[in-house]
Amino acid sequence: QILTRERIESVKVVNGFLESDPERDLLKVMVIERHYASGRIGKGMVKGFGLKKGAIASSVAHDSHNLVVLGVDSGDMMTAAVEIVKMQGGLCVVEEGRVTATCPLPIAGLMSDKPASVVASSVQKVGHAASVLGCDIEHPFLALSFLSLPVIPELKLTDKGLFNVTSFDFCDLFLDA
Repeated sequence: QILTRERIESVKVVNGFLESDPERDLLKVMVIERHYASGRIGKGMVKGFGLKKGAIASSVAHDSHNLVVLGVDSGDMMTAAVEIVKMQGGLCVVEEGRVTATCPLPIAGLMSDKPASVVASSVQKVGHAASVLGCDIEHPFLALSFLSLPVIPELKLTDKGLFNVTSFDFCDLFLDA
């Protein structure tokens, strides 16, 4: 499903930092601009991936193809983002600080120079590794790739922040109490 819906949820904050809540399937997600070294990072929360631990990341993120990372653990999210940079793009799964599966896509972060059979095997491996983390989406990296596409309703996350497609404007992640 590539459509998203706005939800208002209470969130965990620990020492002033937003935390994922895997028991409620509320995960941190970030979109990191990767083309101009602008330093822009959009931050949000997502529900529906089912991760209980770890992180997943991808440089395939329609249409801007920035780096999208989501996860339970901030350290694992950072490890996944760094691994994507090292591979010059691709898909990655991290569990407890360890990269468990990758699919390198070194051509613009979108394509591989390897045979289709090798890429297909890598895609299967990252999908399986994501399921080991608790992800219950059949194609998690496909779903991840559409979280940052700001033309499909309702809310999307870009490197510039949370975007409301209905009002066609950026919106705040947090509501005033």
